[in-house]
Amino acid sequence: MSDSHKKTVRVSHLGGIDAAYQMPKPYDSSKPTLVLVNSFTTSSDLYKLQFENEQLTSKVNLIAIELLGHGATRTEALEWTYWDTAYMNLQVLEALGIKKAFVLGTSQGGWICTRMALLGPKVIEGIIPLGSSMDYESQRTIDLGCWDGRDANARAIREFLGDEETPDWVLPDWFSDWLITVGVGKTNPKAWPDFREFWDKEMKRNYRGTDGRQRARMASINLSDRDGLHSRLPDVRCPVLWIHGTSDAVYSVANAKIEIKMFINSPDAQLKVIEGGQHFLSASNPQDVDPLVLEFIQKYHKA
Repeated sequence: MSDSHKKTVRVSHLGGIDAAYQMPKPYDSSKPTLVLVNSFTTSSDLYKLQFENEQLTSKVNLIAIELLGHGATRTEALEWTYWDTAYMNLQVLEALGIKKAFVLGTSQGGWICTRMALLGPKVIEGIIPLGSSMDYESQRTIDLGCWDGRDANARAIREFLGDEETPDWVLPDWFSDWLITVGVGKTNPKAWPDFREFWDKEMKRNYRGTDGRQRARMASINLSDRDGLHSRLPDVRCPVLWIHGTSDAVYSVANAKIEIKMFINSPDAQLKVIEGGQHFLSASNPQDVDPLVLEFIQKYHKA
């Protein structure tokens, strides 16, 4: 698959970013808008099933913005953080003339949508983290059954390092196999039967050459070494819908149950647990996720 189905918009952050995004339908200002933020080393195509859901797209504008280091988004900056992506996303909305939006984010997208709510409280109407965490990669989360993100990313950070030109480099099999397995398990989700094959090809297409190696390494550093948000969560004042699967291999339901209570100034912070749901929850369980998302948006959107 090429990136021909995506558009880009130039924003000023970090000295200039060509931010890639895709929208399945033209923007309709009469409908609420949902921004979709993809998980680690995937792209906006993670939300293919949502784009195909007419019940959702007929009622909501969907726009999936690709993170720094992900998909077709490009910048000349060599270093960036999740705060930079959150600010970039807000600039994309401004450039497209979108004044209000909800934000849904899978895994790393969950803490990015929370950062967007903190940076743009007048823009963000509500946030929907999927299979996420609001902490750094701490011993506390490991003790609650979450993975050790620092250990998980250490090999990529080490092996992808180097200043030399590597035009023939391609994302190694071990990385794509590992990422897909933690995302949806060893078997393909019923809703997306070719998930493993699709993402193995797509990640290797996107992460190749010198630029691809450097972007993959920086994305790994961002995940491994990010700051936590616990002290900032009381400053989130929009509604929160956290959706988490019981079969999530990365972050646990036990952690989600604790962290949802930290949104003490949200008018409504709720956790919905999906039995058997995987880490990439919108791909493994769209039939459970999409109705919850639509109900939440319709409840809290202010026309």
